[in-house]
Amino acid sequence: MRLPSASVTLAPSLPQIESAVESVHPLLISLSHAIHANPELGFDEVGAVSRIADVLAAHGIESSRAVFGLDTSLVARFDGAAGPGPTIAILAEYDALPVLGHACGHNVIAATAVGAFLALRKVADELAGTIVLLGTPAEENGNGKEHMARAGAFDDVDAALMIHPHAGPDVAAMPVLGLTEVAVSFRGRAAHASASPDEGLNALDAVVAAYQGIAALRQHLRPGERIHGIITDGGHSPNIVPEHAAARFYLRSPSEPGLTALIGRAQAVFDGAALLTGTVATAEWDDAPSLPLRSNDPLATRFMTHLSGRERGAASFGAALDTGAGSTDMGNVSIRIPSIHPMVSIGPTGTALHTAEFAELAVSRTADDTIADAAIALAQTAADYLLNHEFQQAVAAAFDAAETVARS
Repeated sequence: MRLPSASVTLAPSLPQIESAVESVHPLLISLSHAIHANPELGFDEVGAVSRIADVLAAHGIESSRAVFGLDTSLVARFDGAAGPGPTIAILAEYDALPVLGHACGHNVIAATAVGAFLALRKVADELAGTIVLLGTPAEENGNGKEHMARAGAFDDVDAALMIHPHAGPDVAAMPVLGLTEVAVSFRGRAAHASASPDEGLNALDAVVAAYQGIAALRQHLRPGERIHGIITDGGHSPNIVPEHAAARFYLRSPSEPGLTALIGRAQAVFDGAALLTGTVATAEWDDAPSLPLRSNDPLATRFMTHLSGRERGAASFGAALDTGAGSTDMGNVSIRIPSIHPMVSIGPTGTALHTAEFAELAVSRTADDTIADAAIALAQTAADYLLNHEFQQAVAAAFDAAETVARS
């Protein structure tokens, strides 16, 4: 990390940040609702990124699109007037899910990130360092942040902040699993299923054997590991021995070594299914898996301190103990630089992500209010980091410690 040589002034007062966000809150709600009403899948979020760019332009901020190798990415930046310092990025997501639309609340993420960025811009005269807004496409099914990272998006960034909505109390960090995807196909030999079945090699039998093998493997997974999948091709007619059949699986693990080991075990299942049926297996593994998240404790605690000041009710400053977990490409950022991905409440416990009910919650009054609360907390956390040398050192030390643990 690039740190200033001496301590600097305290961050701008909370009322300044609050008033800056509150002044644009109606605009943020409109942005959130517009993105929600026009859901776009990963890598196709043309409307969402255009709306974000338009909001920035209306506030005199230039942005660039189609950066770091992705057509629907965005970057905007400005320097604080108080001198040199570290660079901090606020991350926005805006892709939707197939069929369900914004059932993961990425419209809330985008509006919150824009709100925090605009607030920081209004107090730029008091800030040191550089503030970046990064629009990151395709979190759901494309691992956009990893592709952007490989293209250099985070090379000059010292820390990254974002939020994610959920139904439940505000939580500093959630268990996030590493994730990789595999598309496996089997090639056999077609034959008439009644007249000459002995001449066929049944690719569907191979897929079924693989699916059952994965099911048997689940009993022996380590705590927190998951495998789940679907059959995507099972043949075309009952009277034809299927020459080709295919499936897709997601593999998840709490650790990078665990994910690597799980890949090896799944590949053995596929090879065994091919051997059993006389078919040929081809497994196409994701070349950019999502990695487990390393939440930076000092940054997460500071964010939660500011968020709890908004009188939002129950909150957890530690990691949630729930064994269930999803995955996010923010993990790929967190192995490179100090990062946070706190879960902010937009409703009471009981509504699961990736459901139609959560999609409705993502444009509720509670979600709209949370946009302001979370934007204020993000902006104040960023300001604290930019202007407090000791805080920067604590963030860096926690990051280094997490790296040591991951390698042990």
